[in-house]
Amino acid sequence: MTLLDALLHSLAETAKVNHGVQVAPAAILWTDVERQWQSALPRLRQALPNLAGLGDYQPELRQGPAIWLKCVVAGRAPEVDLAGRPAILYLPGVSRTDLRAIESCPRALQPLAELQYRGVFWSHANGKDWTLNAFLTSRHGGQGLDVSQDKATQEALLQALGAGVLLDRALTELQGRRLNADWLHSLLAPNPTRDLLAWLNDPERIPSQWEEARWSVFLKRCTADFGFHPLHDGPLTAAERLARGDGPWAAVAELYRDSFTSFPNVYDWLLKVQPPQGQLELFNDPKSLAGYPQVNEQQETALRYALAACGAMPPEPARTAVLEAERHHCARLDWLWSRMGLSPLATALHHLADLAERSRTLPRGTTPEQLAQSYREDGWRVDAAALSALGAVQSKADLDAVGAAVRALYLPWLDESARRLQEAAMSAGGLPSKLPSPSGRGQGEGDSGSNGTCLVFVDGLRYDVAIRLKERLESLGRVELEARWSSLPSVTASGKVWCSPVAPLAVGDASDQDFTPQVAGDGKPLSAHHFRRLLTEQGFQPLDSQATGDPTGRAWTEAGDLDHYGHEHGLRLARDLDHQLDQIVERLTELRHAGWRRLRVVTDHGWLLLPGGLPKAELPRHQAETKWGRCALVNDSAYAPPLTFGWSWCDEVQVAYAPGASAFIAGKDYDHGGLSLQECLVPALLLETAGSDAANLNAEICALTWKGLRCIVEVETAVAGLRVDIRTKAALASTSLVAGVKTLDAGKANLAIADDDQFGTAAVVVILAPNGEVIQKSPTTIGG
Repeated sequence: MTLLDALLHSLAETAKVNHGVQVAPAAILWTDVERQWQSALPRLRQALPNLAGLGDYQPELRQGPAIWLKCVVAGRAPEVDLAGRPAILYLPGVSRTDLRAIESCPRALQPLAELQYRGVFWSHANGKDWTLNAFLTSRHGGQGLDVSQDKATQEALLQALGAGVLLDRALTELQGRRLNADWLHSLLAPNPTRDLLAWLNDPERIPSQWEEARWSVFLKRCTADFGFHPLHDGPLTAAERLARGDGPWAAVAELYRDSFTSFPNVYDWLLKVQPPQGQLELFNDPKSLAGYPQVNEQQETALRYALAACGAMPPEPARTAVLEAERHHCARLDWLWSRMGLSPLATALHHLADLAERSRTLPRGTTPEQLAQSYREDGWRVDAAALSALGAVQSKADLDAVGAAVRALYLPWLDESARRLQEAAMSAGGLPSKLPSPSGRGQGEGDSGSNGTCLVFVDGLRYDVAIRLKERLESLGRVELEARWSSLPSVTASGKVWCSPVAPLAVGDASDQDFTPQVAGDGKPLSAHHFRRLLTEQGFQPLDSQATGDPTGRAWTEAGDLDHYGHEHGLRLARDLDHQLDQIVERLTELRHAGWRRLRVVTDHGWLLLPGGLPKAELPRHQAETKWGRCALVNDSAYAPPLTFGWSWCDEVQVAYAPGASAFIAGKDYDHGGLSLQECLVPALLLETAGSDAANLNAEICALTWKGLRCIVEVETAVAGLRVDIRTKAALASTSLVAGVKTLDAGKANLAIADDDQFGTAAVVVILAPNGEVIQKSPTTIGG
């Protein structure tokens, strides 16, 4: 029972009479000379449809003058629902004696005076009005609660009543406790810490948005709990104490750290706070300055200059400078401003320190295979660290500073790693290749796949980026990562066919100048049209970007935009890499939902990304037929440079490669086509999804139509590759009754029962996912 229930019960008890000797009262008169109950009228009107109040005529509020109240008593006011009960007349500002003294009764009340004889007063046993305090404390008709009688508690009682937080409290909650101002304030402002942040977030509007009672209690709680008065001290003082975060403000600071997105304007106030003088040396006591955004901004500025200076340093001094800066600034990664994205340089510095440490070690080995193994073990982490450092910053000033440090640390490692692979390739006569071509010459790593496999081509999926993608895909199923060599040169025109299932059907031609192979059978250029035709002839479904195909077969599709984005935006690829990977994961998830059991991600090449551009390599014009960034087609009549290999699709086509990490064209931040581990050692991911997603496949059996022993099943679904069976037990394939399980075609399947003796047998029509799991079923009777 709530306090409101107790109030209603008390009112109802007032109207009880001995019908043997009395008539029912015409009305219950509720006098309230102090108007204590007036603030609770909205709640009381909801609970008492027979309640009417004295006041200006407002029938929609069930309120009117005395003469209207007489109409209510007579049942002539449709706004008040008596339903056989006496009217309850609430009379604010009126005392019981006002009605009893008829000769001095105010004229406006005179129509009600006679109701003291036909009605009954709701009042204390001593004949006085029920005040809120009396109703709560009295043991004679009240609730007998323990209520403090100090002024603060009495004011808080009326505030709690007006705010609507008192009447709905359970009596069991009120009994056995002392009701005082502090407890009542906790009802009005149950979370003063959050209220304080809400006020600081919008100090101009909050006072008008909150009810008067809540605002009044908030001011009192601030003074009592936080030693602070919002109106007297102001928001800047609050921001100063929040930044300091000591004493009772520690809880405020903790809540702000956990919920800063809910109070976006608080940061602007904190930014105005000057850090304490004498403690501006960050590393004396980092924790004491963690609450001051100005300190963080100052340190970001200092770090920006320090990183930019690394661009003019040799590798070892730059490495020392970065590691020293990381030691000084690492504490800021634990500050709130880092979580808010306001310490991008400190975040980048963490990755730069990783780059500084790891770039001390070069890939080991003297053969391409040994170098590849070393790179797969830990060399890729150098590329990942450089990419993460560049991706941590947004503004041009920050990118320039981080780029300068990355270049100083990364370029020597990148260049020497490439030269080691180039030397190993020259010793081995090229990079290994395995897939035989129609001419008997090794070409590449095409993958025919098996039924239930969809090949997903991602242009420009570098090995370290593939590891990041692998981590995202592990929630979708079992993922395996392999590495293969790309075609030479490592460009899309050659590499896309090289990693495709039609690689054995393609050849190169000595007259080709853009590294595009031809169809082996007819010599036509392997354009997109002919590529799709060959896929179809090999039993692969060439799927457009939104198509999902038949997951019981084989397919080829494409996803992502890494290479195009890199060519167009350069260094911004690092910043937006997660978004690019999101698109790939979205496509793979879509195919997984469609029922594909295996998704094999293949790619054509990797790439180099270097702030400030790849170093310029010179190649005399007479030696090159055409120049690409990292490679060039050697003129037949010219002397070939030392770093020259035959085109993977045709050895007669000679391709020169830029030495180390250089490029034949200046100003390229992003490029590929050269000979390096980053460009030529490409990943292949296999995602096994079988049995992992049947619960997410949706299908609805719309109709079952029997024609003798043949059943036509109609299903509404957007999923391809679903099959239909009829069984006696839904989960047991061994109980199938049909001559053959059928695949849905345009939402329909036509199944025949194998045994005539099954006519009239109870059975279940089941819809099967591509992996055989039952995703929908419907009972039926054989033959209808």
